[in-house]
Amino acid sequence: MNTDTRCPCGTGETYGNCCARFHTAFAESGTLTAPTPEALMRSRFTAFAVGDTDYLSATWHASTRPADLELDNSLRWYRLDIEDATGGVFDSAGTVRFAAFYRSVPGVPAEEKVKGVQRENSRFVKENGSWFYVDGDID
Repeated sequence: MNTDTRCPCGTGETYGNCCARFHTAFAESGTLTAPTPEALMRSRFTAFAVGDTDYLSATWHASTRPADLELDNSLRWYRLDIEDATGGVFDSAGTVRFAAFYRSVPGVPAEEKVKGVQRENSRFVKENGSWFYVDGDID
């Protein structure tokens, strides 16, 4: 994704000024730097949007991380609405309630096209200074 493109996570910032800093820090040094559960959720949504499975796996808590992570390339995640968030820089647990919108990518046959929203209340923990997605309840 071009760093001048609007970040998919919904902050209104460019990717370069938003989630790219978290993705780049991980890619260059293996460091997870999102300071809050909300920031991690936004960076994970953007990782889904750009297909960054390495970042998604690294930010998924080891106790619940799937052995293999395959993304559905027929879907485009295009909008994230954060409805509520708890947990700050000095906390060790937090939650994020969100709505993530998706639709079929161009070229999918008309009879297979989908459009929808996933609503979830996600749980996060902070370990050794880094936030991790644990799991979530899907509405």
